[in-house]
Amino acid sequence: MRKYISIGLALLLIIGAFIVVKIMIDSNQKKKIKAPKIVKTVFVETVKNKEIPIVISANGNLVAKNKIELYSEVQGVLKRLSKDFKAGTHYRKGEVILKINSDEHYANLQAQKSNLFNSITSIMPDIRLDFPNEYKKWQNYLESFDFNKTTPTLPQTNSEKEKFFISGRKIYTTYYNVKNLEVRLAKYTVRAPYNGILTEAIVTPGSLVRQGQKLGEFINPNIYEMEIAINAAYKDILQKGKSVELHNLENTKNWTGKVIRVNGKVDQASQTIKVFIQISNDQLAEGMYLEADVVAKSEKSAYEMPRKLLINNESVFVVVNDTILNLVKVDPVYYNDQSVVIKGLSDGSITLTKSVPGAYDGMAVKIFNESNSKQ
Repeated sequence: MRKYISIGLALLLIIGAFIVVKIMIDSNQKKKIKAPKIVKTVFVETVKNKEIPIVISANGNLVAKNKIELYSEVQGVLKRLSKDFKAGTHYRKGEVILKINSDEHYANLQAQKSNLFNSITSIMPDIRLDFPNEYKKWQNYLESFDFNKTTPTLPQTNSEKEKFFISGRKIYTTYYNVKNLEVRLAKYTVRAPYNGILTEAIVTPGSLVRQGQKLGEFINPNIYEMEIAINAAYKDILQKGKSVELHNLENTKNWTGKVIRVNGKVDQASQTIKVFIQISNDQLAEGMYLEADVVAKSEKSAYEMPRKLLINNESVFVVVNDTILNLVKVDPVYYNDQSVVIKGLSDGSITLTKSVPGAYDGMAVKIFNESNSKQ
């Protein structure tokens, strides 16, 4: 009897323990809370199609339109002048930029002038006898001959006999030797061809300058050109004389230039064409990097929006009934760096102005209301 009682108590104890454990487990389980559905707030804008100018952006460096590289055509020691031959020095038109010592060449020139003068003097008695009518003009030539000035042109001969006589005495040969030396003497002095500034100086006074050596660079700092490459499709639009807006990289300063040349050759690799823009302003300097905005054409019934809102280069999100995102196909007609010009959206459509992470077709949204946000 006791055996059955013990077995019954044991079973009751086990069942009781199982019940207690189950109650404890059930009491520790957290109740599942149903997460509320999150509806994202979107920023929108009402579409209003209009005529949008297509602006081509290009960039390039300024180069002085009037620019010369200074080379020496003679040899000698560079002389010191009142103005230092250094970069940044300004010169007026006709002012001496540099001068090379020409003492040796000048002495040779004077010797040749003396030979010419002596040659003409030696034939004067013969001219008096054989060409008495021509004697006066040759005498006047000798009287006007100045060794410190440019050699005057020889008198014109009035007959073949006189011409042969002068030529036979080597007067012409000596004369042109003198003129050749005078031309070369002028090369020892370099003068400014226009008002400008020295942008590069390679030699210094006292140094030996050799023939063919580069001496520096001289520019006119008032007129510049900029070369840009644009799509060949706009060649007919960018004609000579067309105005172009230019600005610096920070877009803090603006200038207006004009197209002065359009290359007739299209680059085969890039299918672009070179356009040259002229600009004049005291704030500019050679080597400056500028960006050009060229109005090529206009697109009617178009809408411009941020480029990042274009999906797969063919679609954009619009808000339907102020609550649902709808993916609509559009026709992109022109891309800028930050925006895109599209066609295909009807007036009054509600489109996004900021991208929505994880957006998809049919997504529930709510439109941001500025008046409500301030309350």
